[in-house]
Amino acid sequence: YGSATVRVVDAADPVVGEQAAGRYDRVLLDAPCTGTGALPRRPEARWRRRVGDLPDLVTLQRRLLENALRLVRPGGVVGYVTCSPLLEETVEVVGAVREALPDAFEPLDARSCLPAELPFLGPGPDVQLWPHRHGTDAMFLALLRRT
Repeated sequence: YGSATVRVVDAADPVVGEQAAGRYDRVLLDAPCTGTGALPRRPEARWRRRVGDLPDLVTLQRRLLENALRLVRPGGVVGYVTCSPLLEETVEVVGAVREALPDAFEPLDARSCLPAELPFLGPGPDVQLWPHRHGTDAMFLALLRRT
């Protein structure tokens, strides 16, 4: 794909959002989450989280996704990724941002970006990977194109 510049930024930083709005072609948001999708590989992680952590994480995830969508130019793509199977951190975050910014983006079929031989990817457009089906952590991927 030729040369590309990769920058790591904190999408929660309002200065980044002001200075870089519409500047990027693609943004990968590896959102902070409960990490419950990695429990089979990292069982000690269950002791780092409490039930009360989820609402604050979901609020942060929504804010980060909204900011990420502002960072890409029209036609640019945001990949929203969590290591969680919890609906609150996955499809509900994407749905809430869609409601908050109804004309900001359109979903893309994330299945098309994964290897064709990967089984059981579901109906799309988002993908939820599972340890017992895919040999990975329980990871979630949504691709959103800014309109």
